[in-house]
Amino acid sequence: MMKVLIADKFPEKYVSQIKALDYDVTYEPGYKAADVAAKIGDANIVIVRSTEVTAEAIENGSGLSLIIRAGAGTNNIDKKAASAKGVYVANCPGTNSVAVAELAMGLICALDRNIVDNVADLRAGKWNKALYSKADGLLGKTLGVVGVGMIGKELIKRAQAFGLTVKAWSRSLTPEKAEELGVDYVASIAELAPQCDILSVHLAQSAETKGIISKEIIDSLKPGACFINTARAGVVDNAALIAAVKAGKIRVGTDVFAGEPEGKEGAFDDELGLLPGVYGTHHIGASTEQAQNAVATETVRVLQVFKEAGRVENWVNKMKKTPAKFQLVVRHYDKPGVLAAVLDIIRTSDVNAEEIENLIFDGAQAACCTIQLNSELDAASLAKMNALQGQVIKARQVAI
Repeated sequence: MMKVLIADKFPEKYVSQIKALDYDVTYEPGYKAADVAAKIGDANIVIVRSTEVTAEAIENGSGLSLIIRAGAGTNNIDKKAASAKGVYVANCPGTNSVAVAELAMGLICALDRNIVDNVADLRAGKWNKALYSKADGLLGKTLGVVGVGMIGKELIKRAQAFGLTVKAWSRSLTPEKAEELGVDYVASIAELAPQCDILSVHLAQSAETKGIISKEIIDSLKPGACFINTARAGVVDNAALIAAVKAGKIRVGTDVFAGEPEGKEGAFDDELGLLPGVYGTHHIGASTEQAQNAVATETVRVLQVFKEAGRVENWVNKMKKTPAKFQLVVRHYDKPGVLAAVLDIIRTSDVNAEEIENLIFDGAQAACCTIQLNSELDAASLAKMNALQGQVIKARQVAI
């Protein structure tokens, strides 16, 4: 029986569903990163939300084969360490898109109408209608959306309902796709930022996106603009953002901070979150009952497919393109030992097989195997392969 460690808060209903799949489940919602590293033991699968899975935890996991992030972003998992040990990392993309978009829209509305300061003054016994009657309103303002994945698209729908003009940039966005969404296409973030009254970021954090909202981007925002971040703190130059807020140039609505406490409760001293002009929430973008149920449902589905088919859904640490330079295409008879003979020739040629796919022709008499190779197979090895009478129909090699 495979062992599952759920090292984060997870709805009890779905813990029961995982147990019903015949997994041996350990549920530890209070675990922190150090606990996972110390107590991972022989767990085969680890499920987390915000809890970190460090390189130490992966190294200590003697039976570890799969880490599931019950959410979209996976920057709390050391994917480099997981990949080095052949551990799958999977996520649950899109399941919390509506919840995050709702919070982003809420922050936009709150900043425009100074809702947080209104409430704070009332709770302090202060009536200040003259000050809080000066909001601009959102109708006709320009919202820039950075990242048009599922969350960005959900925000666009809500922003359009509020009468905002939406302009967008995303690595995958084209003018044609922008037209379908009813937004204006902009070719770069640098071009987008100065045009916006509000700029909202919806990018996963990666090596490519780290610091993508640079000092130059922040400095190019209009005076009085609002900046919204419900993505990750690491996609923004935090020092530049703090400087712009202190200078009174922009206001910020953010759900994420560079100095977030690891646990669910505790002291908070991140400089950005303590500044006047910043409306912050407790990294709760995905924390609605609707979103948590959707994430949990997808987590259970990933586990079920893994158990029944041995396939990892939403596999995020798969190499997009291998280092292979050549591809071997082998049409062969579908019978035992053929691929073993082919691979033995490759092995004795000191060539590495990077990726292999074997597909069967109708009738199950013949098959075609494609093998990506890190270097070229010499002519003698290829001839040896083609000489496997009754096994290989034809083997050929092409550069890729």
